[in-house]
Amino acid sequence: MLQLHLEFADAEVARYIYGHRDAFLKLIETRLDVRIGARGTDARIEGAGSDVRVAERVLRQLYNLGKRGHHLSAVDVGRAIDLLVRDPELNLVDIFTDRVLATKHNQIISPKGLAQKAYVDAIRKHDVVFGIGPAGTGKTYLAMAMALSAYFSKSVKRIILTRPAVEAGEKLGFLPGDLAEKVNPYLRPLYDALHDMVELEKAEMMLERGVVEVAPLAFMRGRTLNDAFIIFDEAQNATNAQVKMFLTRIGFNSRAVITGDITQIDLPSKRMSGLVEAERVLDNIPGIAFCRFSQHDVVRHPLVQKIIDAYERKAQMELEAEHGHKSES
Repeated sequence: MLQLHLEFADAEVARYIYGHRDAFLKLIETRLDVRIGARGTDARIEGAGSDVRVAERVLRQLYNLGKRGHHLSAVDVGRAIDLLVRDPELNLVDIFTDRVLATKHNQIISPKGLAQKAYVDAIRKHDVVFGIGPAGTGKTYLAMAMALSAYFSKSVKRIILTRPAVEAGEKLGFLPGDLAEKVNPYLRPLYDALHDMVELEKAEMMLERGVVEVAPLAFMRGRTLNDAFIIFDEAQNATNAQVKMFLTRIGFNSRAVITGDITQIDLPSKRMSGLVEAERVLDNIPGIAFCRFSQHDVVRHPLVQKIIDAYERKAQMELEAEHGHKSES
């Protein structure tokens, strides 16, 4: 058992990081094998040695965030614990206070972890960035926030959002309507991200004026995209020829972010994913960055990470069983 005593200089900030009725302290106690007693500027932590040290780092870093006026939530506290368990040397101030965009509700979009911070920094520094990893890691959402930030700061003149229209178990031909209506469901997540960040009327005006263009990947052929921030979503469902076609559309003063999850490829089994091939071919080219996310970077409902873990364990077991069967034969 280990005991530590912390003393904070500002009583108001200290009370803030304890949470309403010590809710944040109780969350730390639940997640770590510790007990925390706090009163005013004093906090005492008792428990297993390693967990006590993590709890100390969490409280000190939450205090630093509180001093800077950062709005804390239970989600932030939970993520702070996860991050500092994985890397005790992290500085959460650098991550949580990186302001990407203020949304229509005046909420600040900022990185939620080290992988997201690296992703945002890569988009700032490189003309072409690949974000590869499972659903729920914020790849598309952060790319949209960065695109809007670039537009509002007048770094680019327009935003172009594209996706391949590949069926995941359904056929386009069975969907009602004309071509635009058929492909609209595939582009819906991009509209959702836009409307989540910008007022409805402003978003509709941007779409009507062509400031924001949402189009299937096939519509990119033959174009040169200058002064644009381009997001290519679900790139794992594009062929090698399609990814190459897209990358050669990029014009002057343009940036592109290509996102995808190579574990969820809906292409016919005999066709190679262009995202997989791009990762092999382009990984060492200056000006192009690859940011890779794992299940530990999921920022959706906690069950999403558990679901991803379960499927990965199943896939690993099947792979091991297949290798065992081959060895026996």
